[in-house]
Amino acid sequence: MVIRKEKKSCGQVVEEWKEFVWNPRTHQFMGRTGTSWAFILLFYLVFYGFLTAMFTLTMWVMLQTVSDHTPKYQDRLATPGLMIRPKTENLDVIVNISDTESWDQHVQKLNKFLEPYNDSIQAQKNDVCRPGRYYEQPDNGVLNYPKRACQFNRTQLGDCSGIGDPTHYGYSTGQPCVFIKMNRVINFYAGANQSMNVTCAGKRDEDAENLGSFVMFPANGNIDLMYFPYYGKKFHVNYTQPLVAVKFLNVTPNVEVNVECRINAANIATDDERDKFAGRVAFKLRINKT
Repeated sequence: MVIRKEKKSCGQVVEEWKEFVWNPRTHQFMGRTGTSWAFILLFYLVFYGFLTAMFTLTMWVMLQTVSDHTPKYQDRLATPGLMIRPKTENLDVIVNISDTESWDQHVQKLNKFLEPYNDSIQAQKNDVCRPGRYYEQPDNGVLNYPKRACQFNRTQLGDCSGIGDPTHYGYSTGQPCVFIKMNRVINFYAGANQSMNVTCAGKRDEDAENLGSFVMFPANGNIDLMYFPYYGKKFHVNYTQPLVAVKFLNVTPNVEVNVECRINAANIATDDERDKFAGRVAFKLRINKT
């Protein structure tokens, strides 16, 4: 025998729903009394309050072990790398002498990059240091903040300083300047208390032939010890990295030349084949003349 379920009207469904939301006979809201709801809300309040307190305490304990000025772990940059300016996407410096736009973008980047090196800004913010020795500034139990930095004046870059230079760092005449900088590594004593410098050369024999002659500023590509150690962005507020400028004088035109520059320092390895930027940088240079 089949028992047919009585079909409820729309009005009956609405009434049942209203009674579920609020039952005036039992004083229940959505199937629970006010006391039941109060206990549930109290439970979740205590539960999530406990979780929040535990998370806050854990973060506080962790932050006590972290310095505001020095990263806890610095193993990613045990050996500093080199980079070039102007900064390009593929590390290629392409100059078309007859096309102003092709090299003006490089000039604008260099103007902005070298602005903090202006002699007036360096004299205002940084110290005149003694060459040939590290500029150490220990805390000695008291936070020595901010650390002072040594001056690296733009005029040290000679013909590549861009000051009063109608050739725009040599880009308008096909004798471009490329700037080499070392990546910053906190508390790294570059050079191991010995002199160091940057050298550049063509990567292959044909590159060396096409590269031609060049001059470096400061002389011989020297990097002085007084710019080390670096104490970190928050400690060394006005720190400006030492630069080496390379002015290429007679690159063979319309030929792509592969150039590699290396830092020669006692404690910086440049032969790690797994890291092409450890202590060195390779870039492509092309001077187009039409």
